[in-house]
Amino acid sequence: MRTARVLAGAVLTIAVAGLPIAPAFAGDFDKLEIEPGTASPGATVTVSTLACGKHGVGTGDASAVGGPSAFELKPGTHKELVVGQFTVPEAAKAGTYGIGVKCKNGKEATGDLVVSTGSPAPTKPGKPAEPPKGGMKTGAGGTSEGSGTPEIIAGAAVLGAAAIGGTWFLRRRAGNDRT
Repeated sequence: MRTARVLAGAVLTIAVAGLPIAPAFAGDFDKLEIEPGTASPGATVTVSTLACGKHGVGTGDASAVGGPSAFELKPGTHKELVVGQFTVPEAAKAGTYGIGVKCKNGKEATGDLVVSTGSPAPTKPGKPAEPPKGGMKTGAGGTSEGSGTPEIIAGAAVLGAAAIGGTWFLRRRAGNDRT
């Protein structure tokens, strides 16, 4: 009877601990439009998204590029679009940076800003933008980059093996105590 309780407790603990740990995938984020998509240091960048909804507001984060960690997005001329601006710092190095927005309604949007040291590269008309990959690079947090379904399954298998091994150990020990 004791072994059954231990095993049931281990299974319930694993089940409860695993529920709130659902991975956040890039598909959970809405699209953030960034104009210009390629900017030089010192340029003003405008971001906009439909994620915040009609008459929505949000807060943007451009700290990945060295910009402000919070800038406001307010309703634009289009009734469902929120718009905000920030300036690319003069010290920004060339590269691709993730810009994120968190809306008051709880939704998030992300997009990539390319910083170049020269003049902005011409954009190709008609080419659809690719969805963002991964989480926002804000310099803080505990994202688990690189852990996917195989790692989660392996972790569950290790926990299951530990529960089975513990049960076997307790049963064996209980059998020895009876003699």
